Amino acid sequence: MALNIVLVEPEIPQNTGNIARTCAATGSSLHLVRPLGFSVDDKYLKRAGLDYWDLLDVHYYDSFDELVEKYGKDKFFYATTKGKYSHAEMEFFDECFLVFGKETAGLPKELLEANKERTMRIPMLKNERARSLNLANSVNIILYEALRQTGFPNLI
Repeated sequence: MALNIVLVEPEIPQNTGNIARTCAATGSSLHLVRPLGFSVDDKYLKRAGLDYWDLLDVHYYDSFDELVEKYGKDKFFYATTKGKYSHAEMEFFDECFLVFGKETAGLPKELLEANKERTMRIPMLKNERARSLNLANSVNIILYEALRQTGFPNLI
C-alpha cells in the first residue's frame, strides 16, 4: 500500500526534487502532470532529490484527466489555500491521491469547484502578504498527516 502525490504542472525544479526525495523516503508514488516548468534532466531537480531517484516510483501524464481516468475520481484530495476543510479533518486512506497545483497559481478553479468536498487547506494566519506555504513544505505536512492516519505503513 502506498500514498500518491500528484503535482499538476509544477514549475520549480527544487520543489519537485524535494518532493521526490520525500516520496522515495516514504514509499509514496509521485505523479507529475505536464507541462512541467523544467526538464526532468534539470541539474537543480537532480540535486534536490539527491541520490534518491532510483528509489522513486514516478509517473508522467499529459493531462490531469488522463490520471483521473486511470484511477477513478473518488481517490483524490485537493490542496488549496481556499480549501473547505483543514487537512487534519480529511479522512485519508491507503492508495489515495493528494493533489497539488503549480507554485504560482495553484489548482484550476473549475477543478476545485467540481470537487469542493475533497478540498483541503493547511491552517495559517490570514495575511495578504503571506498567501501560502512553499509547495514542498505543503506536500510534507499533508503527506505526513495522511501517513499518520493510515498507520505509517511500511515505515519504521
